[in-house]
Amino acid sequence: MDSPRDEAQHRVQVTINGQAHSLSVSPRRTLLQLLREGLNLTGTKEGCSVGTCGACTVLLDGRAVLSCMLLLVQVDGRRVETIEALSDGDDPLISAFIRHDAFQCGFCTPGQITTLRALLAENPAPSMDQIRRAVEGNVCRCGAHRRIVAAALDVAGGSPAERLFTP
Repeated sequence: MDSPRDEAQHRVQVTINGQAHSLSVSPRRTLLQLLREGLNLTGTKEGCSVGTCGACTVLLDGRAVLSCMLLLVQVDGRRVETIEALSDGDDPLISAFIRHDAFQCGFCTPGQITTLRALLAENPAPSMDQIRRAVEGNVCRCGAHRRIVAAALDVAGGSPAERLFTP
């Protein structure tokens, strides 16, 4: 039986944060592994490795996806954006997270922001319920969910009554 290092390598072309990469990869290597170990883009977190926590969320062609669940061969020819690309410059969502104290330890924050970025790109004025549904797959063990929703509502221009539910 072949060992993983004896596996056939596959050529993959992928654009990550605006930079094109041509890679020879194992068919078992995940996008998360490349980001963290290969490119030192450590803003994307590994929380569970089974797609249940949302910490590894990145944008793939503008859609929020779990990078721990994607093999590199699945992203061939696609565009990936990580929290590093999203945090360049003055960002209204990141500013709202700061204003609303929407993070405690910060571990889940990159996945939360990336998920919300995809939602706001698709729907610039989501309701509180739509925001809650969007981030329900992003676990925050510190319990900042209400503040995360408040920050997203702030950016989305939600009603003052919706924004006031957070202290």
